[in-house]
Amino acid sequence: MAYKKLSEQVQELSNPQRSDLFVKQFREAVREGKFDATFLTERFTMPKTFSRRGAEGTYQRDTRDMLFDVTPDFEAWFEETNEALAQTRRTGNVKPTAENIAAGLVDFKALAEETRRKMQASYEKGQALGKGRSRTSSGGGASKTRSRKK
Repeated sequence: MAYKKLSEQVQELSNPQRSDLFVKQFREAVREGKFDATFLTERFTMPKTFSRRGAEGTYQRDTRDMLFDVTPDFEAWFEETNEALAQTRRTGNVKPTAENIAAGLVDFKALAEETRRKMQASYEKGQALGKGRSRTSSGGGASKTRSRKK
């Protein structure tokens, strides 16, 4: 039986920036019983670098190391997981700036249609609100004349 540390396996990832997600998936697979592993007393630093919003610099995280049995089931799982992690990309929304529209990164026609739809909905909401107020204020308000005691 060949045993291997999780820290060694993380080094074999094709995209080290996805090491945090790989560790999560590894632990989930152990929890589900796909392969056997045990925690070690040592910790290791993951190769992924994190950055805090609004702060300068980067940092790395440590996690507990694990020892697992390298089996054909694990090898198949690793190949599949590594490939999936390498392919998945988080695509953020491109901001609709003049430069991005001119570069063709954002569909101008779709943005214009969405803007038209929002403006129409806002207009209709305002009209409905105005009609509702005119109906309620003309009816049973407070009396304009007061009776005085003499």
